[in-house]
Amino acid sequence: MTKGQYVADDFDRDTDYIEDRITADGDPDSGAWKVEAGRYRLIAARACPWANRAIIVRRLLGLEEAIGMGLTGPTHDARSWTFDLDPDGVDPVLGIERLQEAYLARFPDYPKGITVPAIVDVPTGKVVTNDFAQITLDLSTEWTAFHRDGAPDLYPEALRDEIDEVSSWVYTDVNDGVYRCGFAGRQASYERAYDRLFAALDRLEERLTDRRYLVGDQVTEADIRLFTTLVRFDAVYHGHFKANRNKLVEMPALWGYARDLFQTPGFGDTVDFAQIKEHYYVVHKDINPTQVVPKGPDLAGWLTPHGREALGGRPFGDGTPPPAPLPGEVVPAVGRPA
Repeated sequence: MTKGQYVADDFDRDTDYIEDRITADGDPDSGAWKVEAGRYRLIAARACPWANRAIIVRRLLGLEEAIGMGLTGPTHDARSWTFDLDPDGVDPVLGIERLQEAYLARFPDYPKGITVPAIVDVPTGKVVTNDFAQITLDLSTEWTAFHRDGAPDLYPEALRDEIDEVSSWVYTDVNDGVYRCGFAGRQASYERAYDRLFAALDRLEERLTDRRYLVGDQVTEADIRLFTTLVRFDAVYHGHFKANRNKLVEMPALWGYARDLFQTPGFGDTVDFAQIKEHYYVVHKDINPTQVVPKGPDLAGWLTPHGREALGGRPFGDGTPPPAPLPGEVVPAVGRPA
């Protein structure tokens, strides 16, 4: 989860990330780290939409053996995400209790938020990057030597300009737009954010009425970025963030599109609704001071037929579906639709 602040009663996301990259050539002149299987550990949280992107991309590309993954618990305090899910609360590879330790190992006076996803250099225990947008692009373009056979091209060169253009306004108006609603400090700020969010959702509803995916005829980076917001919409953003003009289930094209992706291997099998709800409703005490977590909504609808196959396209293009998740990475039954 990325860190933000109130500025003149509006929510302003802090986007000053650690911009180091991990590249195939690891050019030291550019400050890049070199791609090496087994050297790095992705630290993520299933609760966080920005981290969920990296989990999906890693799984679709088959990078599980090349890049290990550590999962934090769904909640955190003011200091850091913690490894509540591991025995004794310690990441078994990095040997740390808090992600903050990896940040401070590299930057002893690190002044900013401790965010996920983050990639950590295992030999030194130091954080490499937390630039969530670049992380997934580099997994697609720089880690190709370790992609599984049949891995889809999530960032096709011929479609990159359109993917970038769509992703840009989706990020501003939808991915970040729900937060601008939820953390608005006054009525006028909230209403501006609300109107902007639903104008963008209406635009997406129209775009996806007669096309299966956002760009081209297969899943791309653009779909992954939108999905992680849509899958949290009715469970969290509609009520908790007051994004309540209507629910996702009331927008036929978007609801069908979201179900289509959810039922695609590599998407829904990374989503833990129990952790998602616990994170938002427990951590955001300023919005939900009681920290009561709602029982609903009913999740069964995510598994209903969507009929989107009629629009054509193939989710993996010339590639193939990923295999089943690794045994240690299966979402617990409590977090999945029954």
